[in-house]
Amino acid sequence: MRRFLILFSIVFAVSCKHKHTDLSSDAPIKPNEFVAAFEVLENGFVASDSNIAKIADTVNINTKLLSRFIPDTLVNRLMGIDKKTTFHPVGRVVKLNEVYLVLLSIKNRKPTVTAIVLDKKNNFLASKDLFKAQDNSEGYHYTISINREPTFFISREKMVNEKDVKYTKLGWAYSSKNFIVVMKESNERSDKLTPIINPIDTFARENIYSGNYVEDDRNYISIRDGRTTQDYLFFLHIDKNDGNCVGELKGEMNLKDSTHATYSFSGDPCVIDFTFDRNIITIKEKGSCGNRRGMNCFFDDAYTKKKEAKKKSKPTAPKTPINTGTQMLFTPDKKTVPLKPKVIKPKKAAVTETKTEENPYTN
Repeated sequence: MRRFLILFSIVFAVSCKHKHTDLSSDAPIKPNEFVAAFEVLENGFVASDSNIAKIADTVNINTKLLSRFIPDTLVNRLMGIDKKTTFHPVGRVVKLNEVYLVLLSIKNRKPTVTAIVLDKKNNFLASKDLFKAQDNSEGYHYTISINREPTFFISREKMVNEKDVKYTKLGWAYSSKNFIVVMKESNERSDKLTPIINPIDTFARENIYSGNYVEDDRNYISIRDGRTTQDYLFFLHIDKNDGNCVGELKGEMNLKDSTHATYSFSGDPCVIDFTFDRNIITIKEKGSCGNRRGMNCFFDDAYTKKKEAKKKSKPTAPKTPINTGTQMLFTPDKKTVPLKPKVIKPKKAAVTETKTEENPYTN
């Protein structure tokens, strides 16, 4: 009987250990139980746009339950006005200081894959949309892959003819409280894209935060010196979703402390917070900036400061000495010193001695 009880206890413990947490209801669960419901991606993850909806777990995540662990703003953004959006766990990657959750949301049969970063205590840190289904009139094929680091790779490619393939591959990683681009490969030319005119490009950039912060040549923010060291002019340009969502904003930011600045003016509903962390600037849209951008993207991103090209010092031409009648000498350090005039002593004239001969006829 005792052996039976021990065996029953072991079986019960093992079965409880492998029991999946129910995410479909609004019943309260602990944060670690919510995270554990996402299977560990031990061998990474690969999916294409054609099968991403099938690879995800069939488990549905209750919307109210999801909002307890990630911000409402993120849930509402993924849902939009469609309350029939469903959420599904794809998997997780566990690191020393962070946990990465991969979430699938399906709205109107169109999937969106989002990476969510939590800290060691399962508090929300950041998120990044990896894939969002859209009208694919240009014929691109999309692929998502995640390695153990993790780096999140988003690739697109299409056949141009029987031999040529156009492709672009971006690698994203979490760093300094946001996702940044760590790799880009492409053989696509952007000749058809409208050139971006930076209205403050030639302005002074002497202050500590002045410079160009870029994600790529279509998504960047330029910062230039303002009226004081506490004020900066900026020009922000975004080009998301293959050109389907473009936005621009030009204005002045004011430093609130050594690492935080704000764009906010009376009468303008658009409010943006800027955070500087070493060579990375993180931008968060706080107000309503819909009149400055497309409706399906936001001024929420991180950009890395571009290194300035070192200015080559122009060789200085040697100074032309003033002709004062004195000979000049150029020294190795390009200075000139007068030469002592060479004194030419006149040659002495040869003295000819005249001998007077005596006249023999004189007395």
